[in-house]
Amino acid sequence: MKEQNYENHAKIDPKYHRVLTLLALVTLILSITYIVRNIGSELLLSLVILFMLITLILVAAILRLYALKVQDRVIRDEENFRYYRLTGNLLDPTLSTKQVIALRFASDEEFPALVERSMSENLSPDEIKKAVQNWRADHHRV
Repeated sequence: MKEQNYENHAKIDPKYHRVLTLLALVTLILSITYIVRNIGSELLLSLVILFMLITLILVAAILRLYALKVQDRVIRDEENFRYYRLTGNLLDPTLSTKQVIALRFASDEEFPALVERSMSENLSPDEIKKAVQNWRADHHRV
């Protein structure tokens, strides 16, 4: 696996971000075209197809958001435990989940100092990631 850093840490899942999105878009266009062509004769069937498609798109999006939410909670707990292991203290609850998620990329050596800096300067997640000197890769993000 190639080395992860700030420039290449974002993860794109080709099956979700490219294939599923493209299929949903094409199907949406086709279902709208079907409605327009059959506005008089098969309007009910056309609307059923459109509503089913919209339902499937929403289900796919919501399921992805649920998985990301659970993963964010797990990362917060992991980083809280790591901070406890390194310092004997729990993370300050004023740190946002997004800040904690960004802090996960910091090595153990720089993690406690970066946590303190993040709290005192209220660094954004992007600023935290840019401040990481020794990048700790996360290849398991959904």
